[in-house]
Amino acid sequence: MADSILTEIRKIPPVTRFLTTSLLGVTIPYLLGIISPYTLLYHRDSVLQKLQIWRLYTSFFIGSSGINFIFELAMLYQTSNQLEATFDSADLAWQLFFACIAINIASHPLGASIFLRPLMHCLTYISSARAPPGAQSSFFGLLTIPVVYVPYTMLAVEFLMGGPAAAGRAVVGTVVGHLWWWRVWSAGDAQGAAWARAPRWVKDLVGSRAVSGGNGSASGVHVYPPRTRGGASGSGTGSSSGISRGYNWGSGQRLGNN
Repeated sequence: MADSILTEIRKIPPVTRFLTTSLLGVTIPYLLGIISPYTLLYHRDSVLQKLQIWRLYTSFFIGSSGINFIFELAMLYQTSNQLEATFDSADLAWQLFFACIAINIASHPLGASIFLRPLMHCLTYISSARAPPGAQSSFFGLLTIPVVYVPYTMLAVEFLMGGPAAAGRAVVGTVVGHLWWWRVWSAGDAQGAAWARAPRWVKDLVGSRAVSGGNGSASGVHVYPPRTRGGASGSGTGSSSGISRGYNWGSGQRLGNN
């Protein structure tokens, strides 16, 4: 049985597999109380002065608690898998690396320390921009809208449920996604952006494979979870002085203070 499970996991494209297993591997230990979440958050002084480099990685994969974590995992898997269906895995990994750097830098003025939500908004923007013309998406399973409007609908939900601060942090991912699309894909040919093509060592590490031509299919269901209005920071952001989990149904969960 274990072999069959591993076989199925290996069928998942490499970038999607990395993102989803990272979300599981970072979030579950802190949900189980094995690791303090404050050892996972991004904190500039801890990274630069204490050389806690792992925070640059873990801060992108701190998810919510409860059923909202399932929504986040499903949405991250679906969006990434849609992209990787028509996107060379090595090039996607290479470009995503730069997108994560941009998200981190652009989030500094907002005091963010968790970047899962901006990452998801970034991937959603790229997936929607690469969708075939006229593609539709089911939002919450209740409303069908053109895929091109999904990123902006997500921002509206962030604003309604989390307020201007949550929406502002989410906008970072959308802006990075737009710049990614404009710089690499808006001309219709990524060959023009030499930096966007993965170097050989990345292709050797990730693997390069032939993909179907054209835009990726972004039809299907985009599941977007609600969040509590009172969270000081959402699951995509945080604060070094304390975090209120923003994407929980019910009473929520406060992680405490540094």
